[in-house]
Amino acid sequence: MPSIMIADRDPNERTGIGWLVSSCAIPYEKVLSAGTMAEVFQLMESQTPDVICLELDMVGKGQWDRLKLLVDQYRPTVLVTTAEATFERAMQGIELNARDLWVKPQTPEYIRRVLTRCCQDQSYRMQMSQETTGVTGRAGEVSYLDLFFPRPLHGRTYPIMLAQLEDPKHHPELLRFFEDYPFRDKPVLLPLGDVIVGVFPDDTHEPQTLFHQTGKRLLMDWEAMSDAPLFLVMYDSKEREQSLNEKYLDAIQALHIRFFKGYRQLTIVERQVNWTMIDPFLTPSEQRLWVDMLHGGDPEVLKQWMYRHFSYKEEPYPEPGLLRIRLTSILAQVRRYMKSHGLDNGDLEQEYHRVFETILYSPILYRIVAEMLLFIQRLMDLVQNQREEVRVDVIEQAIRYMERRFTDSGLRLEDVARHVDRSPAYFSTLLTQKQGTSFRQLLTSLRVKEAQRLLLETSLSVGEIAERSGFVNANYFSKIFKEKTGTTPRLLRNQKKR
Repeated sequence: MPSIMIADRDPNERTGIGWLVSSCAIPYEKVLSAGTMAEVFQLMESQTPDVICLELDMVGKGQWDRLKLLVDQYRPTVLVTTAEATFERAMQGIELNARDLWVKPQTPEYIRRVLTRCCQDQSYRMQMSQETTGVTGRAGEVSYLDLFFPRPLHGRTYPIMLAQLEDPKHHPELLRFFEDYPFRDKPVLLPLGDVIVGVFPDDTHEPQTLFHQTGKRLLMDWEAMSDAPLFLVMYDSKEREQSLNEKYLDAIQALHIRFFKGYRQLTIVERQVNWTMIDPFLTPSEQRLWVDMLHGGDPEVLKQWMYRHFSYKEEPYPEPGLLRIRLTSILAQVRRYMKSHGLDNGDLEQEYHRVFETILYSPILYRIVAEMLLFIQRLMDLVQNQREEVRVDVIEQAIRYMERRFTDSGLRLEDVARHVDRSPAYFSTLLTQKQGTSFRQLLTSLRVKEAQRLLLETSLSVGEIAERSGFVNANYFSKIFKEKTGTTPRLLRNQKKR
């Protein structure tokens, strides 16, 4: 038997209509009562009454869209009441597909006749539904065999739903959610290893928009109660010759759209997904470009290239498997870059294999791209550090060489640059950048420092000290020594004696 909800702000109105239903023996199984729109929404979703007697004046502006969505989803027989006989109220009743509009006050006899007729109509509809609907959880007409074998459906067109969570461990929780959900037409639920399949009753008169609205409500209600990301496919092909197995295979293909959209999304399909075929390998020019970008060391350039080539906003999408191959083709160029800089070992080698597995198995494209960019950024940073270390090593080698050879009065910039395998101009620039001094200044500083030591620690003549310190002659030595220390070699020695 059908149920009825009486929604009115006035408790006397609710009580009066409820008394009329019971006293006149109108065969409603349940009589529900709601005094606020919050109660109306709660009862519509939890109890799904077959008939609703609703006071229009209680509906707020912000509640109208939700009310229409619930009426479209659950398809109750709607009766509306109002104290204002206005055109606006009449239009609201039309928007809800109301069976009747009552202007208060209305006679009990008229209310009784309308409620009785609505009850009879609902009873008849329920009876016809039970006789003609082929899919119910109890009847078992649709089963796993229909999913995996192309069995005929005798002209029926069952809509199908595929639900997949990012973490399959939460699928039992999702299954309980579906089992308790107040569907207008309960689907047969067929849980598989990584997806839950729902097969809805065949209803050739049901508009596709209502089926789509069911999907939107499901996703919204699931996210209101769970943090587990859900991807939902609603497949509603009207091809009457298509078996449920064919529909299931098409829906499985549509499930791969999450590769581009991510989770927390609803995809609505009415036909087989047509993937775009692409060349999965980099062209020779693209390979050269990647070599240049990697050795150029600018991660922003790489990032923009990846975003241009792997940001897909709308259909048609490329076939996901081919896209994964293309990403591995890019990773091959990164591998060569690693080897050329001796980075294919230890933790970096393990991280490379982890990125490779991410490309093969991650369900979401943007995560793969993000992982690759982070890995490439780390490689570039390490290569840059290597270059800095090499520059520092070059200067240290040069200084050590000069410290061993500064006593040679013929030591030149070209000699030191040749020792560290650099051009004289590049070495001179690098020395100035790292030490803040020129080659000639550094060499003179080493020689003067040695001369000071010899003056204070030995009794050698000034001429002998000049020669041992690498100066050409004593006069030049004395001139440079005074410029650098502010005193002459002889005065420094005399100060030591005093």
